[in-house]
Amino acid sequence: MDTLGFLIVDSARLLRTAFERRIAQAGLGLTPGEARALLNIAAADGSRQLDIAARMGVEPMTLCAYLDKLQSLGLIERQQCSYDRRAKRITLTETSEEMIASIRKELNVILLQATEGLSEENNRALRETLTAFNTNLQAISLSQIAQTAPDEG
Repeated sequence: MDTLGFLIVDSARLLRTAFERRIAQAGLGLTPGEARALLNIAAADGSRQLDIAARMGVEPMTLCAYLDKLQSLGLIERQQCSYDRRAKRITLTETSEEMIASIRKELNVILLQATEGLSEENNRALRETLTAFNTNLQAISLSQIAQTAPDEG
């Protein structure tokens, strides 16, 4: 049965598997998890570790291991959060630009293969549709969080 939900879940799983395989074979010196972490940091540079872990859907301790490696390679820095001294903000270093470009190059190869045969118009429509889909899901998530938050009063 090709319901929308199954198609989306299968597509995400297949994309992630292809990305992991490609990164593992690319010789970049990063694991697929570290590469995903670096892309997520690039998308939200200056975010807190906890927020990056949530964005990636991994446990904070898993992310911490990725960050240790990325920091040892000089690709990121951990900085004290100005409003929460317990939290660390993760920022990219200048040396990360080349690695991020290499990871994106590998990802783009997969995306080109995945969208092979789609017209430019269908490709654009796919991006716009998925953007709206994600926006709607984020709104649902925020609404559910607001409904379960304790009243402050």
